[in-house]
Amino acid sequence: MSKEENKLQHLAVIMDGNGRWAQKRGLPRSMGHRKGAEVVKEITRAAAELGIRYLTLYAFSTENWKRSKDEVDTLMGLLREYLKSDLKEIQEKNVRIRFIGERDMLAGDIVEKMAQIEADTANNTDMTLCIALSYGSRQEIVSAVRKTAALVKSGDISINDIDVELFSDMLYTQNMPDPDLVIRTSGERRISNYLLWQIAYSEFYFSDILWPDFTKEALENIIKDFNQRERRYGKA
Repeated sequence: MSKEENKLQHLAVIMDGNGRWAQKRGLPRSMGHRKGAEVVKEITRAAAELGIRYLTLYAFSTENWKRSKDEVDTLMGLLREYLKSDLKEIQEKNVRIRFIGERDMLAGDIVEKMAQIEADTANNTDMTLCIALSYGSRQEIVSAVRKTAALVKSGDISINDIDVELFSDMLYTQNMPDPDLVIRTSGERRISNYLLWQIAYSEFYFSDILWPDFTKEALENIIKDFNQRERRYGKA
């Protein structure tokens, strides 16, 4: 598939199935997460080659903090490795990297590294990779309401100034277009508190493939399906 054949500009992915992938092979769940991190690099490269301008990946939700301490500690350890090494190749491909989520729930060294990566890639223009870490959409919306209310209280805006565009600018994804397509892997068919405001008119594709098995070919097939859909945005 060429860039010209692709109509998809913003792809959002719920990367699901790392644990089940490992369990099917008699491996610890950490191996599934490690393999999943490798697939992130592969799919990011594929997305760039296909002309996708924005790729938003659901890496760790606010609800994931409820998992066992051992698994959370393992995930944070893998995250540190990923931020230090695996993102280096992506950065060198002229990709801008953004992080969205509740940063105050993450360790200080992780937050510092995230900020450094964002600063180092701020002027990259080929594609934006947005990674949702410690992210929950309801929390994001509540945060946006608080920001908006504070502006009203301070007199910077009036209640009548509040509209869809202004509120969208209060979200973590400000200055990014809404997703055209949301993919969830592993056969699950739910949204899991992901980009609830932003996906109001997104298309959806639920794949049975576990994330560590997801490939460029699978992505191309999904994009072909997307290209055949008629998007009406509420119109008849």
